[in-house]
Amino acid sequence: MKTRRTSKGLLLSLAGLGLAAGVYDFSAGHTARADAAAPDALPDVLTFTATIRDFKAAGESGGHADFESYGNPDAVMGLVQDTLDSEGKPVFKDSYGKSGCAGFKNAAGQRIMPSLASTAAGDTVGTLAANTAKQITSAASFAQWYRDTSGVNTSKTVPLKLQRVAGTKNYVFDSATDPACVASGGFFPINGDLYGNYASTGKNFHFTTEVTTNFVYTKADNAVFNFTGDDDLWVFIDGKPVRALGGPHANQAQSLQVNRLAWLEDGKQYTLKIFHAERHTTGSNFKIDTTIRFQPVQAAAASALAD
Repeated sequence: MKTRRTSKGLLLSLAGLGLAAGVYDFSAGHTARADAAAPDALPDVLTFTATIRDFKAAGESGGHADFESYGNPDAVMGLVQDTLDSEGKPVFKDSYGKSGCAGFKNAAGQRIMPSLASTAAGDTVGTLAANTAKQITSAASFAQWYRDTSGVNTSKTVPLKLQRVAGTKNYVFDSATDPACVASGGFFPINGDLYGNYASTGKNFHFTTEVTTNFVYTKADNAVFNFTGDDDLWVFIDGKPVRALGGPHANQAQSLQVNRLAWLEDGKQYTLKIFHAERHTTGSNFKIDTTIRFQPVQAAAASALAD
C-alpha cells in the first residue's frame, strides 16, 4: 500500500513555440511556426489531446491487478525496456526495478534520469540497487495499460488546455488553478465517466494517460523538460527513454536538459511520447514544464470500449 502520497495536480508548461496569437489546437492538424516570437505575440491557449484509459481497481469485480496495488515511497527505474515496441508502446522489463533514483542530480540540485547523469557535467551520480517491493504484476498485465482491451479497460480522448502566463512564453495546465480540476480536487479527467468513480472517494482513480506529439530540435533553444508528479511516468524521444519515474509513488520530480541527448540533430523533427499512470489513491499529480517547440500530431486511438 502507498502510505506517503501527497495531494496532486496536473500542470503542463510549454515555452518558445513561436506561434501566432490566439488559441492553438495541437490536435487540429496545424503546424507550428519555427520562428521566435515575443511572449505577447504567442497564443493565449494551446490544446493537447490525451488518450485516457480507465481501469477497475484490483479488489473490484473485473479489476486489474496493477491498480490500487503495490507502492513505493520513491520512484524506481528499470520497470520498462529502453525501446518501444513496433506499436510505439512501452515494453515490460521487470516487476521490481531499481531503487536509488533520488541520488542522481544535476549541478542545480534537480533530480535527473540516472542514465543521463554525468560527473563531467557537474552532476551528482548516485547508485541504483535492486528494489525489494513489487511494482507491476507481469508483462501480460502491463501490456494492457496503453492498449484498448475489451473487458479490461475503456477509453476516451480528452483535451488538455494550456494557458499562457501573461508576459512569458510559459504555458500552464495546473489542477491547482484549472477550474475543472479545482472542482474535482486534482487531475481526474474522467470523474463520473467510463467505469465511474472509485468506492467512496468520489473520484475516478485508476487510469493511464498517453500523449504523442512532435517537436523540432533547435540546439540554440537550450530546451528543458521537467516533470513533477505521480504515479508512473515514462517519456520517450525518438523511441529512447528520457524520463523514468516508475511505480505508485509519492510526488517526485526529474529534470531534462534536452541538449544532453547526443543523438538529436539540430533542425530535425522528433516524436515525443508521454506514458503516465494514476494507479493508487489518494490524489493525482502531473506537472510538466518545457521549452520544447512542440508540433501537433494525431492523438492515440481510443475506441471507448464497453465494460
